[in-house]
Amino acid sequence: MSATVDGMRMGVLDIGSNTVHLLVMDAHQGGKPLPAYSHKVELRLAEHLDGDRLSDEGAKRLHSFVKESLQVAEDKGVQETLAFATSAVREAVNGDEILEWIKADLGITIEVLSGADEARLTFLAVRRWFGWSSNRLQVFDIGGGSLEIASGIDEEPDAAVSLPLGAGRLTRAWLGADPPDPDQVRALRRHVRAEIAGRIGGVTRFGPPDHAVATSKTFKQLARIAGAAPSSEGPFVRRVLTREAAKDWADRLAHMPVSSRQALPGVSEGRAPQLLAGAIVADAVLDLFDLPVLEVCPWALREGIILRRLDLLPDQPFTPQ
Repeated sequence: MSATVDGMRMGVLDIGSNTVHLLVMDAHQGGKPLPAYSHKVELRLAEHLDGDRLSDEGAKRLHSFVKESLQVAEDKGVQETLAFATSAVREAVNGDEILEWIKADLGITIEVLSGADEARLTFLAVRRWFGWSSNRLQVFDIGGGSLEIASGIDEEPDAAVSLPLGAGRLTRAWLGADPPDPDQVRALRRHVRAEIAGRIGGVTRFGPPDHAVATSKTFKQLARIAGAAPSSEGPFVRRVLTREAAKDWADRLAHMPVSSRQALPGVSEGRAPQLLAGAIVADAVLDLFDLPVLEVCPWALREGIILRRLDLLPDQPFTPQ
């Protein structure tokens, strides 16, 4: 399959720690990728990790979704499907074995992205969305398993960092009660801030950002409950999360049971349990990086994958570097 100036219909199969998502997009070199169809399930692969192994049940569910997604892609006329996995599969000792089984049975290669790859590809998407006028960008993405941070003035960041501070991971490891025990919240807050502080110098040494940006569902939900426009108003409405709002909601969510979080605007039932952990990470990011505000970008890793593929010559295989 080759890309042409007339464009192509592409699929991106994103196997994350929380959600597995097939995004179908119409794209061509030099143009903006346009979403055509979305198919996703909250598979929560990270919850199927038995120690450091992905359970048989988790592997079967992943296989089933990939098979279903390939049929959806075929039905939607997708010409090329790029599949990638992030934190949960990356950290499973049997992850490669499971992906080889899926490849042998279904004929699709699933690329395992490193945390640095995630940060770089997300940065590329943000750079293309906001353009060169943003000058030095600093980009933050809170996933289910990890926090990605990148900074740079070009399309390739000067710094690309991944930390094991995903909202789902932290919720499972640190927050057992509902509503959470105050001592657990304090301990998690200390842990998050120590992890970020230990890596902050490697990012800030390149200089302060001219534009600080957040991507990911967690940041979008926090911005929404803090008063940002709903998704129904479209991607071109400016949405932000301020330092004050992040701190306020990290404090408020710490006293709310999951049932109350589910009633907040823009918060799904599946995401509500891990929203507190995400807020604690967001609060730490804005505080430790001394940022008054983060602007939410509608593009993230999936769009970065598409853009990187479109940058390649038609006969070149996709590579995250």
